Amino acid sequence: MKPIIELIKELADKHGRNRHSLLPILQGVVEQERYLSEYSMIEIARELDIPATEVYGTATFYTFLDYKKMGRNIIRVCKTITCSMKGEKQIMLAIEDMLKIKIGETTQDGLFSLLQTNCLGLCHKAPAMLINNEVYTDLTPEKIREILTMYMNRKDEGENNVN
Repeated sequence: MKPIIELIKELADKHGRNRHSLLPILQGVVEQERYLSEYSMIEIARELDIPATEVYGTATFYTFLDYKKMGRNIIRVCKTITCSMKGEKQIMLAIEDMLKIKIGETTQDGLFSLLQTNCLGLCHKAPAMLINNEVYTDLTPEKIREILTMYMNRKDEGENNVN
C-alpha cells in the first residue's frame, strides 16, 4: 500500500489537477485506504490547490465516500420506499441482532460496519443491500443470517480480502 501523499500525487497525475478531478481522486483514495481521513482530504486540497472545505463538502455529499474508518466489510442496506415496503426493517433488525451494532456503527472486531443508503436501483428485487461491492437481493432475515455467517467464516478461515 502506497503512502497517502504518493497515492494522491499519482491520482492527480492520472486525472488532472483541476476541480473536475476531485471526485475520481477521492474515489481512488477510498479504494486504497477504505475511507477519507482528515489528513488525506487536506492533502488532496493542497495537491489540487482548492479549499479543504470544498474537498470535505464533496466527500460528505456522496454516500459511498466514507470519511470515517469503517469495518473491513461495509454493509449498505437500501432504505427506499420499495425496500421498506418489502421488509427492510426486518432486514435491519436481523443484521443489528446478529452483529450487535446499530446503523452507523462498526463491530468491535472491525469486521463489519452498518449503513443505510439511498436507492441501489434494485427495486424489482427488494429488499436489497451491498456488502462492499457485492449485491444481495430478495433478502429475508434467514438469508441475512446465511450471508453474514459466510463473511464471518471467511474471517475465521484467515481470509484477508473478503469481497
